[in-house]
Amino acid sequence: MKFYQSKLLNNHLGLLHLFTTKHSGVSVAPYESLNLAFHVGDDPLNVEKNHELLAKKFGYNKKTLVHMKQIHSNIVKIVDENDHFYAPPTCDALITNKKNIPLMVMVADCSPMLFYDPIQQVIAVSHAGRAGAFQNITQKVITMFQENFASKVEDICVSIGANIGKCCYEVGDEIFDEAKQLGLEYAFEKKETGYYLDINTILKTQLRLEGIPDEQIDFLGECSSCMCEKYFSYRATGVTGRFCGLVMLH
Repeated sequence: MKFYQSKLLNNHLGLLHLFTTKHSGVSVAPYESLNLAFHVGDDPLNVEKNHELLAKKFGYNKKTLVHMKQIHSNIVKIVDENDHFYAPPTCDALITNKKNIPLMVMVADCSPMLFYDPIQQVIAVSHAGRAGAFQNITQKVITMFQENFASKVEDICVSIGANIGKCCYEVGDEIFDEAKQLGLEYAFEKKETGYYLDINTILKTQLRLEGIPDEQIDFLGECSSCMCEKYFSYRATGVTGRFCGLVMLH
């Protein structure tokens, strides 16, 4: 199974983490092949089989996995006993200090973010697309670490998987105007064809402003749209599946 891990998070024992690609599953086109999302029109039996393959490969219990009904919000949910594979909460970030509870974020151009505090042993995932970045979901997640789990911001490590790059993310004037009102115009490049948005620049700026040290921020740095043979990309292909970022405390 083709997957990627963060050099930053690989330094920590007792932590399982990974970013999947679109390969090594059973779904057929246009969801070929390791689609993990139930809401995109794929055969749910194939989606479930893909989850079973992933769970078997990485040694976790599929039923304990918590994924989300993602709604492009900045809602952060502390995982509780009601959350499991068959009852995903509606939110765009999850956080827990419980062991053997895999957290999953699904994307197809948005940013899959994995958070880890090795001191307090807390993990989180967040779904940071344009809406999440504009609403600063990152700040909400870090505040949750501090207020609910006594984390120190300087201890938190953050890894961001493949997402759409500035090279491919053309947006209209209305998006630029919205960003300008939020003070985010620094993340745009103006070209003849229009504005190009760099989500990673926003995320890195937000992490720095919260006090996360640069050496604890890790970007995979691959564009899901440019590399749509490797990753699902809504911008590149329209109807498509979802790949994931996953993290679990052992």
